[in-house]
This record gives sequence, structure tokens and C-alpha cells, in this order.
Amino acid sequence: MPKQQRSKETVDVILAATARVLVKEGFDRASTNRIADAAGVSIGSLYQYFPSKEALVAALVERHIETMSERLEAEMIALVHASLAVAVRRMVTLMLDAHAIEPELHRVLNEQVPRVGRLHRVHEVEARMQKLARVYFEARRGELRPGLALDTAAFVVVQTIEALTHGAMTHQESAPAGDVLVEEVTTLVLRYLLP
Repeated sequence: MPKQQRSKETVDVILAATARVLVKEGFDRASTNRIADAAGVSIGSLYQYFPSKEALVAALVERHIETMSERLEAEMIALVHASLAVAVRRMVTLMLDAHAIEPELHRVLNEQVPRVGRLHRVHEVEARMQKLARVYFEARRGELRPGLALDTAAFVVVQTIEALTHGAMTHQESAPAGDVLVEEVTTLVLRYLLP
């Protein structure tokens, strides 16, 4: 990644064009020439930063993951003193909001993660979320149902919220409205956690 401001701006323009082309054309039809044209840069300039279409998609995946994970981590840390009901509802809302940002791009990137070898990054973010959830649950152990294994609970809660909010974005035509989904997922998670 470039260090100079002008180079950073060029990379930003190229990645924004990559996102537009991916959403419009899909991965298989997208090409570095189409992306360079959409970015208004020469193919040589594009190759100066990205050697292939896969490298462009990998950079977009990295940026998307970092943006989402930084926001989620900051919010989870801020919720450390919130009640269980407030914290769970906020996490569901945050995940729904994160999936709603450029949902078409999110769908394309999600489909391409295995192809560009970034699945480990997704797992890293999930693992960080699970650690934060585990710490939060430890502080509220007395409120949780007796005998609940906290590592298991952190895994189940993070994966449940991720799967349901992701599913709502990929199946928008049949998914409940956002506020309904937030309430239903919050209820589901709280019934799992509470006595």
C-alpha cells in the first residue's frame, strides 16, 4: 500500500472503481481494463498497485473487513457497562447496519472471499468478536443461565447474530423488516443466555 497522499488517493479511486465494476458486472466479467477505465487511470497505473483482479478484490475485502471490525470492536468495548438486553440489541443492530452498507458490494465480496484467500481474515474478526463477547459474559456470569459455558456462549451468540443479519441482507425479499429482525434476534439470543 502506498505511503504518499497522492498515491493513496489513486488507490482509493481504483478501489472505488473496482467496487462499482464488481457490483455492475460481477467478478467473472470484471477485468483490470474495465476497472482502469472506470477509475480514469491507465492500466499501467493500476498494475503499479495491483498485479491482478484478484489482488484488487483482496484489497477491497481487507478494507471492508477492517472498516467493519474497527466499528464493531469500538462499539463492543463501549457496551462493557450496558445491560445484557441493551448490549445484545445494539450488537444485532450494528451487524445489521454493517451488512446494509453497500449490500450488493457486500454480497459480491462475500462470494469472492474464498477465491482471493481472505477467509482467514473473516475468521480473525469473528474470533476477536467472540473474545470480546466472552469478556462481557464473564462480567455478567451471575445473570446468565447456570452452567452456561462462556466460550461456547460467545461462539453461539456471535455466529447466530452474524448468520441471521447476513441472511437478512442476502434474502431481503423474504426477510422481516429491520426493526422486527432486531427484536426477534435479540429475543432469541437473550432466551439462549438467560435462565
